[in-house]
Amino acid sequence: MRAGFMRVQGRAAGSVIGAGLLVVGLAAGCAPSSPSSPSEPSATRSSTADASPSSPAPSQAAPTAAAPSSTGPGPASSAAVPSQLSPEAQIETDRLLILAAKANDPTRVRELIAAGGNVNAKDDIQDSAFLYAGAEGFNDVLQLTLEAGADVRSINRYGGTALIPASEHGHVETVRILIAAGVPVDHVNNLGWTAMQEAILLNNGGPNQQDVVRQLLAAGANPDIRDPQGRTALQNAERLGFAEIAALIRNR
Repeated sequence: MRAGFMRVQGRAAGSVIGAGLLVVGLAAGCAPSSPSSPSEPSATRSSTADASPSSPAPSQAAPTAAAPSSTGPGPASSAAVPSQLSPEAQIETDRLLILAAKANDPTRVRELIAAGGNVNAKDDIQDSAFLYAGAEGFNDVLQLTLEAGADVRSINRYGGTALIPASEHGHVETVRILIAAGVPVDHVNNLGWTAMQEAILLNNGGPNQQDVVRQLLAAGANPDIRDPQGRTALQNAERLGFAEIAALIRNR
């Protein structure tokens, strides 16, 4: 009977242990799983992210920022510097540039300079775009040639700078531009005349000529340089009856 009691007791204990294990198992199955570490996304989260419409397709790489250029914009850029012209093309471009300058066409002059035209190139009578614009008072064209590197000391077929004919013609604003650009004020041409002498000898002594002489004196021009006949600017002004110009020279 004792043995039978022990068997019954063993069976009951086994049932209790089995029931306990069942409860523990059920409790474990109902418990929430621990959250994944933020620094290590779970495989399920990665898979969901990959399937998201906002995510780019695997085959489409994100655009990368362009590496900074080693040379900045400016004269070295293709937009600012024309390609090298052949000798024949250069001659033709220069010819057209001089014609555009003589036609006082700033728009065309600008285009031809951009195409590689040389503002110092001369035609068969020794006119360049710069020299002609200066002589004729084409100030817009003149400014373009200066910006493009005109040689302010270049001379025409008479051996004179652009300032000499500009002074002769009484182009007041042109004279101002040329003086500011650094054209020599005391250059003597092949006729033996300076800008001041031509301003007196070859015009009427009127207000424009007076203004030109005034500008030349202010720029340091020397009125004592004599012409081939040995006369100074003052002597020529007095001889021609240009009293206002004579007074400007005396009172300098």
